[in-house]
Amino acid sequence: MSVYESLKKAALELSQVVDRMSFGEPTKFVYNPLEYAWAIHQQYLELGGEGTKKVVFLGMNPGPFGMAQTGVPFGEIPAVRDWMGLTGEVKKPNPEHPKRPVEGLACTKSEVSGRRLWGLFAQKFPNVKDFFRDHFVANYCPLVFMEESGRNRTPDKLPASEKKPLEEACDQHLREIVTILQPEWLIGVGGFARKRAEEALEGMEIKIGTILHPSPASPAANRGWAEAATKQLNEQGIWK
Repeated sequence: MSVYESLKKAALELSQVVDRMSFGEPTKFVYNPLEYAWAIHQQYLELGGEGTKKVVFLGMNPGPFGMAQTGVPFGEIPAVRDWMGLTGEVKKPNPEHPKRPVEGLACTKSEVSGRRLWGLFAQKFPNVKDFFRDHFVANYCPLVFMEESGRNRTPDKLPASEKKPLEEACDQHLREIVTILQPEWLIGVGGFARKRAEEALEGMEIKIGTILHPSPASPAANRGWAEAATKQLNEQGIWK
């Protein structure tokens, strides 16, 4: 089985497992872009799934204007559409929060974290295939959680009874990604992703590092995220 086919199989299995999970108050809406945005996610896996990698970057879970719209981790629309060249139909989650509509590539709002992350990669690798030759980007958890107000609820805020089975499924998927791609490095984008990687990949032969999360909620990220992340990658010997 090719790398791409293996990644596709792992993603479909994860999607099916998390679809069977239930989440209670204050979570009111749960989106699974691996289901309704599969057409673009599959293209993303095909683009990034040519051979093994040197480094896998790991995010936490989809943002409302990134992967929730496009099916691509940190999926800022211009990066997905213009740099990666991905297109396709994005269906609707059911139920859909009226304040958080899924519009696919027609969405006009920006995912700031994704704009920063993919913007840095596109600046260093103008040709997208040069980036994916040695790099891949994944999310730890594929689900988006929202409260009644439309407020985003991150996986770390879930109660233990919901978090445990979700983490078991996501840990297993992460181990599968690492087995398939055989990276030298797993880089957590932010502290949550690094911590989950350290637990999930314990005993596996892989180096685990981190970069600052590009979220606009982070004052440090707002003071020059690209420069800070590049410095961290250089210091860890991943980039030169």
